[in-house]
Amino acid sequence: MSAIRQMPSGMDDPESDFVSLRRSWHFFSIYRLAVALLFLVTVLIFGDALSLGAQDFHLFRVVVLVYFLLAVAFYVTLVKSSYPIDSQLSVHVTTDIVALTLMMFASGGQKSGIAILLLVVVAGAGLVGQGRMTLFYAALASVAVLLEESWRALTLDFDPADFVRAGITSIAFFAAAIIARLLAQRVVANELLARERGQQLDDQLRISERIIRDMEIGVLVVDALGRTRLLNPSAQALLGIREMNGPQTLPALLSERYPLWQARNDEVVEILQSTATRQLRVRYLPSAELGGNTLIFIEDMERVHFQAQQFKLAALGRLTANLAHEIRNPLAAISHASELLAEEGGVPVQQRLANIIQGNTQRLNRLVTEVLELGRRDRAVPESIRWRTFIPDFLEEMALHDVSVKTRVHVIGNDDVEFQFDRSHLHRVLWNLIDNALRYAGKESASVGIEVRALASGRIGLHVFDNGPGIDNSLRGLVFEPFFTTHGAGTGLGLYIARELCEASGAHLELTDEQPGAHFRITIGGIHAGKN
Repeated sequence: MSAIRQMPSGMDDPESDFVSLRRSWHFFSIYRLAVALLFLVTVLIFGDALSLGAQDFHLFRVVVLVYFLLAVAFYVTLVKSSYPIDSQLSVHVTTDIVALTLMMFASGGQKSGIAILLLVVVAGAGLVGQGRMTLFYAALASVAVLLEESWRALTLDFDPADFVRAGITSIAFFAAAIIARLLAQRVVANELLARERGQQLDDQLRISERIIRDMEIGVLVVDALGRTRLLNPSAQALLGIREMNGPQTLPALLSERYPLWQARNDEVVEILQSTATRQLRVRYLPSAELGGNTLIFIEDMERVHFQAQQFKLAALGRLTANLAHEIRNPLAAISHASELLAEEGGVPVQQRLANIIQGNTQRLNRLVTEVLELGRRDRAVPESIRWRTFIPDFLEEMALHDVSVKTRVHVIGNDDVEFQFDRSHLHRVLWNLIDNALRYAGKESASVGIEVRALASGRIGLHVFDNGPGIDNSLRGLVFEPFFTTHGAGTGLGLYIARELCEASGAHLELTDEQPGAHFRITIGGIHAGKN
């Protein structure tokens, strides 16, 4: 048994209408065929011994044979036809009325009881046709009965009571037609309502199944005998169950506790040891609320602890950002005081101490700035960035702080791309990467390169690399760790913050193995816009 059953598609479609209409026509054709066969068997077995065909047995026999052949033809045509239409129903009903009227005439009129079959035809046609042309069929049957009585009165014997019976029968035809029309309208309305409710239920079931399938919490449905009837992929992974092909017994971990849970008949939450290193939290819901089935939720305690740790880290991050903001004010006061102390001159020792204070306050200020920048990671507002428009303005701004950028940083290639990224975050990431590259690269021209490359996955890569000594293999796994740095004045948060800002915009920053020097790549989803 699969983890999630697929329910049928929506019911409110032309195919469903076709199936419903075809089924009704099928039953109506079978009824016609049965009536014709009954008359045919009666003629073949009893002949004129019965009252059927008492007035004109030859006519009765011919009509019965023709009616049977037409009934067979109508049924075969219906089976082979692609879609029944209203004109076919009119032909079928007209044939029924004509054939039954002729058989009634050959059998002595309404006294034979065949008029009752006309009443069934009118009512059945109204139901099968869903109320359409019902009064027309009643009028047609009434005219046929009245013509039969009129012809009998002109050619045979005349009895005024026969016309009274014919009138009553015609009234019955119209009454049956009206009732059939009302019933057909009610049936159609109920059918539409049932389809709408079925569609809604189908949609709800598909949504529920999708939610259960994608839940990280394991879900099991267990019957009264303790057999697993349904489970989602998370439960399979947590309990080590393979794909189910039918109801199966509970795993040993749950089967030992299941009888005790059933005996309590109450909601139970327990922690069970799955393996030496994994604990599972199991929540049992009794069958009294679920129509005889038991619902069991299973959750990995490691994930619960991880979520709790994430909440703690998030709270700690907010606390750190607030502390960093509060530290800035006294730090600015210390820096200003050290500047005033240095301006006074004084003894060399005092000047040296002022320089030490100034240098450390600047370093602390950079650290506070980077911590605050990390706190703004989740405020990313991606926008459309055109690479060939963005990079010249960025390098021009960076050259205001370091004039060597104009000669040492070289943009390779003329390819242009457009991608979604938070502009301020991209500015911060590239500034950090290029600043690190300039620190370790050679002093010659074009020692730092920037290049856009198309990747096989349909994404794009922004590459920043230099011709410096590169990063030692023993340190490559640590470059994105917070507070790791090989520069004496660095804070160790630059690359860590750069990677976090990239992930906030759906990108990925990594250190590649390409040589020489350090080579970083930012992978972003984008659109190739050609060459300039």
